[in-house]
Amino acid sequence: MFDSIIGNLTKYQTLVVTLDVAVFMQLIGLFFVVLIDRYISRMHRRLFLIIDILLTVIVLENQFGELLDYSKTPYVIWIFINILGYIIRPIVIMLLIKIIDDDNQQGPFWGLIVLNAIIYMTAFVSPIAVSYDENGSFHRGPIGYSCHVISLILIVWNIAYTLYKYREKIYKEGIIPIIMSVGIILSVFADSSTGFNAPITFLTVSMVSGCVFYYIWLHLQFVREHEDALKAEQRIQIMISQIQPHFLYNTLSTIQALCHADPEMAAEISGKFGTYLRQNLDSLNQADLIPFSKELEHTKIYSDIEQIRFPSIQVNYDVVDSDFLLPALTLQPMVENAIRHGVRARKQGIINVTVQKLEGCYEIKIEDNGKGFDVTKLDSMENTHIGLRNVKGRIENLCNGEFQIESVEDEGTCVTIRVPSAE
Repeated sequence: MFDSIIGNLTKYQTLVVTLDVAVFMQLIGLFFVVLIDRYISRMHRRLFLIIDILLTVIVLENQFGELLDYSKTPYVIWIFINILGYIIRPIVIMLLIKIIDDDNQQGPFWGLIVLNAIIYMTAFVSPIAVSYDENGSFHRGPIGYSCHVISLILIVWNIAYTLYKYREKIYKEGIIPIIMSVGIILSVFADSSTGFNAPITFLTVSMVSGCVFYYIWLHLQFVREHEDALKAEQRIQIMISQIQPHFLYNTLSTIQALCHADPEMAAEISGKFGTYLRQNLDSLNQADLIPFSKELEHTKIYSDIEQIRFPSIQVNYDVVDSDFLLPALTLQPMVENAIRHGVRARKQGIINVTVQKLEGCYEIKIEDNGKGFDVTKLDSMENTHIGLRNVKGRIENLCNGEFQIESVEDEGTCVTIRVPSAE
């Protein structure tokens, strides 16, 4: 029986030591990672370093309190060590809130934290908050739950504000702070109901782990913002690649020439040209898919302008079904590419655009009788067919579609785009 008791104590001590080491490793690792991290903002880096230091103080306070002998320790020092954790914990929660809520309207909450510190500092002169008897036993006074109540208020606010701020994408970005807040609440109940009297409590472990996950969450925010920036840059590059300078100059020259020869036609082209430019600019802010009918309208405006400049070009549209979505600037660049690099070289250039619904997808075909090119050399053509590569990438990445090119030199080119249907 004695050996069994010793064995259980040894297992318990091993568990406690393992927990201590794990917590310290998290704090030490987090400190140095945050210290060298240049991806998060300076303010967030400073907040994390302060939180890490405060949590380290809490862990050391728990350990130091276990080692002190009450009978040999001055009462003032004993009180200070034992109330330190009650004062620091709400501060840590407040700093975690500040990471999410950067509106700088947290004055009332900081007032609660100051009030909490004052309440526990009364332990030096009064037992109204906490006290210890001659044996060093802990006694909680009438307002001894100040730390718990104020921390709960802060956590509830953190959850409510997170739900509000990330209400449109809570499952993607706001779930981590909420899980960590709930974990802190559950750890308080675990400490008070399980009787697990280890130097490092469930609450301390949950706060340290929560801080680590907050740091991971912050990096997820950086990744999302970086992806958004890349998408915005890509849209700008696409627009610039589609609004070619020579097209602008030639169209303006055509309008200028028609002002004297055919004012009505000049006015018509001016209106179409303005619509074309506006729709290209609108594509900068269009991150989602757009109706095909809108893309078709944009394409027809472009082809109408080009057909006035090049009367030998004929663009035919055979649209059976147009009730689907696709990325902006998908069809128009293909028609533009067919005109610029294909049918201009023909005495009678013909482009046929057909759209039909197949099983599980919508198929768009752009066929021309232009000069064609060697498809195997497409990747080595840096500027000539950049529109093809842009469209191919967006079709595959944004709507999981297919993009195929078939071309025979001196005969023509056929581009096939397949967009999955909603079903």
